[in-house]
Amino acid sequence: MSEPVLEARDVAKHFPVGRRGVVRAVEDATLALLPGRIVALVGESGSGKTTLARVLARFYPPTSGEVLLHGRAGTGRRGYHSDVQLIFQDPFGSLNPLHRVRYNLERALRLHHRTRDRRELERQVLDLLERVSLSPAGDFVDKFPHELSGGQRQRVVIARALAVRPKVLLGDEPISMLDVSIRLDMLNLLARLRDEDGLALLYITHDIASARYLCDDIVVMYAGRMIEGGPKEDVIARPRHPYTKLLIESSPDPGRGEDDRAALFDGADELGEPPSLVNPPAGCRFHPRCPFAMPECEQSPPPRTDLGGGHWAHCWLHQKGRAGDLASTTHAAAPALRAAGPADAPGAADDCGDGKEEGP
Repeated sequence: MSEPVLEARDVAKHFPVGRRGVVRAVEDATLALLPGRIVALVGESGSGKTTLARVLARFYPPTSGEVLLHGRAGTGRRGYHSDVQLIFQDPFGSLNPLHRVRYNLERALRLHHRTRDRRELERQVLDLLERVSLSPAGDFVDKFPHELSGGQRQRVVIARALAVRPKVLLGDEPISMLDVSIRLDMLNLLARLRDEDGLALLYITHDIASARYLCDDIVVMYAGRMIEGGPKEDVIARPRHPYTKLLIESSPDPGRGEDDRAALFDGADELGEPPSLVNPPAGCRFHPRCPFAMPECEQSPPPRTDLGGGHWAHCWLHQKGRAGDLASTTHAAAPALRAAGPADAPGAADDCGDGKEEGP
């Protein structure tokens, strides 16, 4: 296994609000990005995904913890941004609307590589456009951003990031504002760049399906905390945290019939809303919405349970021998499960109770 190019260790980011309040946007986040691999960071809006990406890009300093590039924490700002580039969600807001495509790309080459020769600049700009499939490049190089489609603008944004010759790309929902018809092309472009340059990619998304298509690993965030992670097929096929299971159950499934949808989501409204990060709940932050909540969940954050093969989860079910509950219960059954209590929960009698699991 290669050494991480970019790594976050126990990173927290808090924002002051009002006279005494604090938004605890990210807590205890640990993440490693390796060359040639793509990690998906998934979770609902407000879970801390974008904040973590901006900390990794050094737009925000961490409140605590550390961010390491090539194992070091003290890289200068320009040197850091030569290796780490962030792709924003809105491609139009990422480009200076007063300048042509040529200027947006040339500026990155001048700043980071001191390229001054006009012929060399022209060659590199055209090569960058060809790399992101804006071809023939001569048709795009002198256009203004408003003359391009959303997908073309996002390709220019990616070309500008590549002009720096980075080792890491951080994609903050890079396809969510694009037309559905071109999203697959953009995902294929990111995969090709990973394969050609050995880039380490972080792909932030709400969409489990695109994460499964593009990524090697998935990390799930909820209310500022990382709660589960591992190889994509393990996380999607065998979710080991109730929130991950809820995300997967909520994703569109063309094979799900109308009756199946009704059975799955009947009663799901009773799960409530995500917690405030100004005053988050004690213990596991998901426990007010969790159908499997136990007294321990309200008292202290669950420790990490390593499940084998790089799969891990932060959930008290694994420490209390109740991991079988996840496989046998949907979130629509939350009210009945809470009323029944842990002793009557499906699968409760089937686990060994020693906090360890037998196989995957």
